[in-house]
Amino acid sequence: MSLFRFVLLALLALPVHAQEWPTRVVKFVSPYPPGGSVDPLARLLAAKLTDSLKQQFIVENRTGASGIIGTDYVAKSPPDGYTFVFIFDTHSVHQALNPNLPFDPIKDFAPVMLVGTAPMAITTGAGKPYKTFADVVAAAKANPDKLTIGNVGNGSLGHLATILMNQSIGIHLVPVPYKGGGPLSTDVMGGQIDFAMASTAAQAQHVRGGKMRALVLTGDKRSHTMPDVPTLGELGYKWEPAYAFWGILAPAGTPKPIIDKTYAALKQVLDRPDVREQLGKVGAVVHVLDPDAFGKQLADEVEKWRKVRDAAGLEPK
Repeated sequence: MSLFRFVLLALLALPVHAQEWPTRVVKFVSPYPPGGSVDPLARLLAAKLTDSLKQQFIVENRTGASGIIGTDYVAKSPPDGYTFVFIFDTHSVHQALNPNLPFDPIKDFAPVMLVGTAPMAITTGAGKPYKTFADVVAAAKANPDKLTIGNVGNGSLGHLATILMNQSIGIHLVPVPYKGGGPLSTDVMGGQIDFAMASTAAQAQHVRGGKMRALVLTGDKRSHTMPDVPTLGELGYKWEPAYAFWGILAPAGTPKPIIDKTYAALKQVLDRPDVREQLGKVGAVVHVLDPDAFGKQLADEVEKWRKVRDAAGLEPK
């Protein structure tokens, strides 16, 4: 066979491969444990894609190191369209405090879609005495370095947002890292920790159930899941809004036709009112960006948090 004919046949085979995909089980890797917001959203979309693409999509939990272990696994997986990672906002924050990541958050991945966003909320357990954010500020000033506030891991959005809040308000709530939203919520409800800084999606059900009390939001407007909770801006604090977000990435080099087919199928799923309602129940607002726009947003977020780190005088570890 001539070289020309071999190359021609190879090129002609590419779109056929993409059209046939998927022909076997597809994995959505969730880098966080069950109980937070990432796992249930990943499972919801995996189930819907199983129906729409007529092939099984499963969720595989690979947890640890604040999402780094599972994300690194996907970065090093074959770029064949059978392994994706369901990321959280931590993906764009990691490098600010952890410059020695085993992967590059931009170069080692192919963006697929931004799925949704939600503001962060500062919450406390129902048994704690804090009724308003003013109570938190007063208690923190009266007891410096005594009150604790959990986040989903060192280098997470909740971690950096807490540090910035401490500096802008002049208090010091002690950040405590957890391995995910589930364990964090458990300790807040049990009173083992004073507060949590986590997405509304991770905490909304506990607030609705009366086991947590939401005190303030980090967004620029109120959340539909916590309409009675004010924002830091409303309370008069100078604050750049901080939002949690969820998205899907594939290993770098995944064929564009597979990326595009996955995006199109996901967009159809997220256009369904019942799916939007289910995301809304956990505090997430559907906010779709296509692969190119999502890639730009990720790059912008990584640079933003690097600048925040430098302005705050934080040392990478």
